[in-house]
Amino acid sequence: MKQYSSELSVQYLVALLKAHNIKRVIASPGTTALSFVASMQCDPFFEMYSCVDERSAAYMAVGLAAETNEPVVITCTGATASRNYLPALTEAYYRKLPILAVTGTQYEGRIGDLHSQLIDRSSIQKDVAVLSVHIPGLVETSSFEEKRHAQVEMNRAITALTRHGGGPVHINLQTLYSWDFSVAKLPEVKMVRRMTYGTVEQFPEMPEGRIAIFVGSHNTFNQELTDAIDTFCASRNAVVFCDHTSGYYGKYKVNFSLVAVQETYTSPLTKMDLCIHIGEISAEYGSVGMPKKEVWRVSEDGEIRDQFNALSYIFEMTESDFFRFYTIENAEPQEEYLKACHEEYDRIFSRMPEMGFTNIWAASMIAPKLPNGSSLHLGILNSVRSWNLFQIPKSVTSFANVGGFGIDGSISTVIGASLANKNKLYFCIVGDLAFFYDMNSLGNRHVRNNVRLLIVNNGRGTEFRNFYHVGSTFGDDADAYIAAAGHYGVQSKNLVKNYTQDLGYEYLSASTKEEFLSVYNRFVTPEITQKPMVLEIFTDSEDESNTLKRIWNIETTQSGALKNNVRKLAIKLYQTSLGNTIMKILGKSGLSIVRKMLSK
Repeated sequence: MKQYSSELSVQYLVALLKAHNIKRVIASPGTTALSFVASMQCDPFFEMYSCVDERSAAYMAVGLAAETNEPVVITCTGATASRNYLPALTEAYYRKLPILAVTGTQYEGRIGDLHSQLIDRSSIQKDVAVLSVHIPGLVETSSFEEKRHAQVEMNRAITALTRHGGGPVHINLQTLYSWDFSVAKLPEVKMVRRMTYGTVEQFPEMPEGRIAIFVGSHNTFNQELTDAIDTFCASRNAVVFCDHTSGYYGKYKVNFSLVAVQETYTSPLTKMDLCIHIGEISAEYGSVGMPKKEVWRVSEDGEIRDQFNALSYIFEMTESDFFRFYTIENAEPQEEYLKACHEEYDRIFSRMPEMGFTNIWAASMIAPKLPNGSSLHLGILNSVRSWNLFQIPKSVTSFANVGGFGIDGSISTVIGASLANKNKLYFCIVGDLAFFYDMNSLGNRHVRNNVRLLIVNNGRGTEFRNFYHVGSTFGDDADAYIAAAGHYGVQSKNLVKNYTQDLGYEYLSASTKEEFLSVYNRFVTPEITQKPMVLEIFTDSEDESNTLKRIWNIETTQSGALKNNVRKLAIKLYQTSLGNTIMKILGKSGLSIVRKMLSK
């Protein structure tokens, strides 16, 4: 007896259709759709109909969807079969009817090489589908990321059928032409549901256990949203995990980077039963890797963004409305989780190891002394990572260009920001490569005396020399091309000094801790000085790496050390040619460790 196809992508799609309770199917004959059709045919859940003429099949779906007000699947093979769907899908588009067109296809890399029965569906007409996605053929040995992405795309497609009024959706499903139909049980799949404010009666109950909000980079919070979050946290004993790009400065803010980055210790406070995800891209890799049992994303864009591979709901609504809805009315304020997080941070911070003269050490000295009401802009990677380890005054706003996450533009960004308020101080922290990339902006005639720039000059892209980076395995050979050392005066003591002084800046410098201590108070003076200011510190990449390694290993437990050794072994195995096989052997827990290490 035939059962489900061995093609994993087919199994995923069938399983997700069932999870979303989409059962009506109109199938047309053809080879590239055979695995999908046969897998539904063997499952009594589906209500299937046959139609040879694809144009007629699609119009049948129009009538069935309009009558039932429920999604209908149509499926056909490659060649011109799918072109015959166009008239009916156009009708469905303008009537917002939920029709899911699944078109079978060969491997897309064959397009253009004169293979028979293969047409290019990578671009479709604008008014035949609200969304079109391509799903490659998958098997058990496909990579974790390929499997994860396929399920995300399928959920994105299925939920688009009814989003913003609904409409037709297209899935281009590659076949592997498998003859194996012996799979008896569909795999577990991740179903994502989309909630909107108009369907509050269907909103899920918030699960029991530890609840935390995770904020990626976020536009400026207004007082309404801050109050809504604070009230929610008080009623739910929740906290808000942030970094210096998050923009939330309410009572329940927790900057947990120092705790989260520990290699040989996992704080029990990092484990969340529910993580509520708001904001966009985060530069805080340690906190991104904290264990999250379930994730709810809240965003007005309503897009499925499964950053943590634990997404179950997307709430397409304002963040204020979400937090107000889930606040427990008249609840006694609770702050046990918040207090425990602060105590954990303070405990590890109190054991801060000896640090070399580095970006991290400079951050530890300057961060707490930033003038009240000032603004801090951080360069990507090494700078934002270093400064995330330390608290800054509550009145200091902070930013980083993590949207595109590029080396370019940090100085120009802070100069632009400084134009908004001539009575406010704006600080910018960048490495030498980022500085020289954007140095021309310092000569802009609109630069005011409220700009202060800290340049951490280690003579290279020190990110690529840090102990955890693959570039470090090349040793000094990394400098030639990987870390781009030897440019821009090779840590010249005069190049930046002469350039900035000639442009009218006050210039300070330090090559040792002692020299730094003699000048940094001038750099953080709260008064608006007569000139904009540059502080250049000359550091060493080896010191930067060693200091970072000590910071990441402040706390050690026996189980944590064992886990770290397993992680290092897993990372080595992951990077071999046996990657796919190793991934299968490691299973989900091992892969989670590998991904966490890779993300650091």
